Amino acid sequence: MRAMSGIRLFVEDALPGAGLVTLSADQSHYLGNVMRARIGDSVLLFNGRDGEWEASVAEIAKKAVTLSLKSRTREQSASPDLWLCFAPIKRARLDYIAEKATELGVSHIVPVMTRRTNAGRVNTDRLHANAVEAAEQCERLDVPTHTEPVKLEKLLADWPEGRRLMFCDEDLSGKSAVEALREAASEATGPWGILIGPEGGFDDAERAMIRRMPQTVTVSLGPRILRADTAAMAAVALWQAAIGDWK
Repeated sequence: MRAMSGIRLFVEDALPGAGLVTLSADQSHYLGNVMRARIGDSVLLFNGRDGEWEASVAEIAKKAVTLSLKSRTREQSASPDLWLCFAPIKRARLDYIAEKATELGVSHIVPVMTRRTNAGRVNTDRLHANAVEAAEQCERLDVPTHTEPVKLEKLLADWPEGRRLMFCDEDLSGKSAVEALREAASEATGPWGILIGPEGGFDDAERAMIRRMPQTVTVSLGPRILRADTAAMAAVALWQAAIGDWK
């Protein structure tokens, strides 16, 4: 059996299921026409529920490639329960956030519409596609879930009582993220979210609303002005190092 240079594909099917998996049209085109797969070639599959499975190419039809499941290569493991909530930005930078958030282990992605958000419509299908591709490449066993864009007021009104919120405030009034997260790490653990504002920042009313929430941990990401996508990735990395699965 020829291994195809670590090809991994995310599928919706149950694994092992019936023992055969027929790929989507896009995946079939990629495997059959781009990667030039041959009968018997080895591919890795995952679905976010059943671990990672080795499969081999069983049939290559004009519009569909069918794989035969062999054996499980890794048991399913859970990602940290971390939400990334951010104000949408330009499309290319949104692609970057979806990709890097997946690589860094975020479990749920929430586009948040604030008063100073400049981006218009958010293509959540594209966001999901970027997250899937990143999960396939970084050997993650699941793909972050996501929501349609939500207004900041509704996000806060519906915020779960037991989920803490790392509020990255650009006014630098919070403790350094390292200090604040170290303190939080010494207390009870639990689910978290990170909130990143638009490139113009939160307005005073929004900032006050966020700070009033008892779950809020206000932090500073340092003295330099960061682009929204840079701030998001810096915040996730700091959280992972202090509280998540980098420890």
